[in-house]
Amino acid sequence: MMPRVDYTIAEIEKDAQEQNVRFLRLMFTDIMGTIKNVEVPISQLTKVLNNKMMFDGSSIEGFVRIEESDMYLFPDLSTWLIFPWESEHGKVARLICDIHNPDGTPFAGDPRGNLKRILKNMTDLGFTSFNLGPEPEFFLFKLDDNGEITMDLNDKGGYFDFSPTDLGENCRRDIVLELEKMGFEVEASHHETAPGQHEIDFKYADVVEACDNIQTFKLVVKTIARKHGLHATFMAKPLYGIAGSGMHCNMSLFEGNKNVFFDEEGDMQLSKTAYQFMAGLLDHARAFTAVCNPTVNSYKRLVPGFEAPVYVAWSGHNRSPLIRIPAARGLSTRLELRSVDPTANPYLAMAVLLEAGLDGIRRELTPPPAVDRNIYVMTMEEREAAQIYDLPSTIHNAIKALRKDPVMIEALGQHIYGNFNEAKRMEWAAYRQTVSEWERDQYLELY
Repeated sequence: MMPRVDYTIAEIEKDAQEQNVRFLRLMFTDIMGTIKNVEVPISQLTKVLNNKMMFDGSSIEGFVRIEESDMYLFPDLSTWLIFPWESEHGKVARLICDIHNPDGTPFAGDPRGNLKRILKNMTDLGFTSFNLGPEPEFFLFKLDDNGEITMDLNDKGGYFDFSPTDLGENCRRDIVLELEKMGFEVEASHHETAPGQHEIDFKYADVVEACDNIQTFKLVVKTIARKHGLHATFMAKPLYGIAGSGMHCNMSLFEGNKNVFFDEEGDMQLSKTAYQFMAGLLDHARAFTAVCNPTVNSYKRLVPGFEAPVYVAWSGHNRSPLIRIPAARGLSTRLELRSVDPTANPYLAMAVLLEAGLDGIRRELTPPPAVDRNIYVMTMEEREAAQIYDLPSTIHNAIKALRKDPVMIEALGQHIYGNFNEAKRMEWAAYRQTVSEWERDQYLELY
């Protein structure tokens, strides 16, 4: 998006009046990554801007118990945005909020606030910013006459196809236009590998802003899709036999205006810091997978044959490893982590990824050699010799890996980790008890 403006209270009040804003959406994200909002009439604007707006935290999963339910919404004034679509009652604006306790201190269970806590670890090491360029993918399914979701895709297109095959093009174009009205700098928009699958890439930003953008992006995509009679889903693998949806994360560390991942004299023009950061990512990969791929369904995507990574390795060239080094250098030097999917809570995902990288820098870790051949065709013995190991195959295994990694637990904080761990344990238990159609097809007649 365009650089954020440090709005004053007076400027926001003036803008709201001039633009006929009638309602405010006070947005935040719960531990599971779901966007929540408290909508209030514009008459409450002064109260909101002075951090006096309260809500019931006990109604949000993973927040607080009912006896300690009062929470304050502290709006980030730089996130003031008027939605380009107008309701019948006037315009709606949003402010993204941090959650605070009644005594004014930051709430430990707020994912956005937790990411800011990890950024303090970054500045303590002398870095000034951590940039993220996300690549979220999504599917478009048709709605029936009653507005219910069907399993019918909107097209039969493939990678970079265009109309008439790609019937989602009009919807995707409208999404891009709405994003641009809201200040997004859209860099690319295209049909993805699978039928009905799309990707819209927007310019990198400072990590908190980038995570805000991801959440706003999801809201816009779903809103515009519905206007086209479509349902947009960011589910990792909605259909068997075709590629799932990822959210590749392009990451870079800066000191002022200097990209510290770039070193003109370094191997592959990468700095020692870049290699240490990458080594930290590889070292903590099995543990952070629980956060970056947080659903039972996420692991249906992380299988061989569909471009999603399965193995913990890196390369400057091929796309089968977990981490790829895109060709651009200079200020654009970055590491691309390919495992993350769009069901991840972006604030939690970036907290664990940043802390994993910082841990690699603190410990001065060295990554194993690059793997520049197709890992999918290597034997188990060849992978072991190359120090390549598997990502977890289920959310159950990923949570077990997370439990054994104190650095990743600390990156979440005890409140978020405890609630996240319990929620995922219950999700796996419910899934494990479900009898699928596949099982009946395989076993009902045979046994």
